[in-house]
Amino acid sequence: ARSFADIGDIIRGKDLFIGYNQKDRNEKKQLQENLKKIFRKIHEGLTTEKRSHYNGDGDNYYKLREDWWYANRKEVWKAITCDASEDAKYFREKDSNGNTCTVNKCKCVDGDPPTNLDYVPQYLRWFEEWAED
Repeated sequence: ARSFADIGDIIRGKDLFIGYNQKDRNEKKQLQENLKKIFRKIHEGLTTEKRSHYNGDGDNYYKLREDWWYANRKEVWKAITCDASEDAKYFREKDSNGNTCTVNKCKCVDGDPPTNLDYVPQYLRWFEEWAED
């Protein structure tokens, strides 16, 4: 779930990780530039009415990126878990709303990811990780 949440942060432009060295920082900068180009193309492809929803979003397209993640997070989860065995279980048997999930292949009955860690601020996830070490 942490990798899933990290992907969400990267796509939405909320990744706090600066990098271990200059190479990491340069790669992160290049990745964000590529994401800006991708979301610029998505924005340009929207109807005028839908594009107006993102007025004032700036050239980082943060609002569009947030909406894209919300609309596609289920597909990203599927891609991450596509090779999971049928009996693979997520570490929790309830989803983020407390509903019992069918945890086969690490997903809920409706296909939603059984986690909302992608909406937990990254620094709080880091605190939890560091506490485990």
